[in-house]
Amino acid sequence: MIRNFLCLAAGAIILAGCVSVHETKHITEGKSAAASNAEVPGRVLRHVVLFKFKDGTSEEQVGQIERAFCALPDKVDAIYDFEWGTDVSVENLQQGFTHCFFVSFRSEADRAKYIPHPAHKAFGKLLGPHLDKVLVIDYWTKR
Repeated sequence: MIRNFLCLAAGAIILAGCVSVHETKHITEGKSAAASNAEVPGRVLRHVVLFKFKDGTSEEQVGQIERAFCALPDKVDAIYDFEWGTDVSVENLQQGFTHCFFVSFRSEADRAKYIPHPAHKAFGKLLGPHLDKVLVIDYWTKR
């Protein structure tokens, strides 16, 4: 019983670290927030990915996929920023999609490096057997 509790607690701690927004790569260590803001581009290219998992996909498998996606910003230098979350909508319009990921790039060239990157391809192989539907939309931010 205690062992199960410790395993669950450890998993929660690992997931909590991933759930928080990944520290953006444009903020360099040791710089003040004001100095970092000067480096923020006016627009970024957002790559929005939504997942609907197949029935029967376990929570453990979903957690493994979440952690693998969260690891991509540390493996792919072309990623400028990253965040994600799970559906909490009360409108009941999600059509079974449960997970939303935002991967941001500074340029189309960076996105072009990400798509064929070996780490992204490996993630796709992990995800594939559990994926019912995926929706991907890319857009340039406007303010």
